[in-house]
Amino acid sequence: MTSDIVEQPQIDQRKNSPALIEIKEEFSDRVEDWLEAYFQYEVTTSASSRQVQRRDLNLFLDFMRVEEKDDHRGRWTPRLSRAFQERLHSEVDEKSGKRRYGERTINRIMAHLKTFSKWIHKLRPFPLGNPLAKLKLLSVGHGLEVERAVTAGERRRILDVADFLLKNGGISTSRIRYAGKERPQRKGYRPYRNRAIVYVLLGTGMRRAAVTKINVEDVDLVKRTISVVEKGGVMQRYQVSQEAVRAIQDYLQQEREQDEEVWRSRSLFLGAHTIVKGNGRLSAWAVNQIWNDICHEAEVEGKTPHSARHAMGKHVMEKTGNVAAVQRQLGHRNPAYSLQYSRITAEELSRVIDDQ
Repeated sequence: MTSDIVEQPQIDQRKNSPALIEIKEEFSDRVEDWLEAYFQYEVTTSASSRQVQRRDLNLFLDFMRVEEKDDHRGRWTPRLSRAFQERLHSEVDEKSGKRRYGERTINRIMAHLKTFSKWIHKLRPFPLGNPLAKLKLLSVGHGLEVERAVTAGERRRILDVADFLLKNGGISTSRIRYAGKERPQRKGYRPYRNRAIVYVLLGTGMRRAAVTKINVEDVDLVKRTISVVEKGGVMQRYQVSQEAVRAIQDYLQQEREQDEEVWRSRSLFLGAHTIVKGNGRLSAWAVNQIWNDICHEAEVEGKTPHSARHAMGKHVMEKTGNVAAVQRQLGHRNPAYSLQYSRITAEELSRVIDDQ
């Protein structure tokens, strides 16, 4: 193999930082080495996403070593890729006796592998062509996200409970200790913050992880926008509902200052200063807990913070009928993800059929 240098001029267009991958004569051309180069030069997602990608790609690497007794790039063929997909589909858990991987999980693994093989093929073509170029993902059910969206009634109940937090949120549950007295609110409870978080989730459609990344300077209360780093490291600007803007203003005026004095953090939503550990910025787990507590009080079951995102996509589609509008608000790179919100739910279809 002769020495050559392959230039990839725009590995990360968001950073505008061209990178060179030098492939020397002694380069082993093993898939394992390509995998390390891939994460060094190409992958720019969050640490948690990188962990999932690496786990998925290592599944294939292990499979290849067992099947081919080697992980040299030249042994990676289209047939090997199909065999790996079939292995995932047929693998059974010994304890439960059930399939180890569902269709969606298999599709995620194959999608990561497809991106990886395409990157390698661009730098050094495979002998038999890109081994995943013609491989099709598995067909899965089409209930899709629109079926899991928060309904109009659920949204109303969730926001009502969020509003009631200002009066009764975090009230001590000790009836014996405060018998005959007005029970106080827990010292570290933040009703205005929790209310604002729920309003932002329902009023923008952003992911829960993005809520934790919002900085004060990212919020434009005049233009009603929030700019935040979303999934994949992409900066997304969300349009914000008027009621969500008012909830943020209430939080800034009533609560945030007391915690900011201690944490000195840029984060919009701060943890209570009574918390011993941390840096002031809430975790995705905390956002999830806030949402779940409010949903429990609102008697809304089976809905997650992501259900609020689906509700926003459905709402924008119903009001505009424009896929591009959904794509712009939710930041979808692929319009196919936005198009799913034009689907009608089974419940809605039943009402339409009955209304004759």
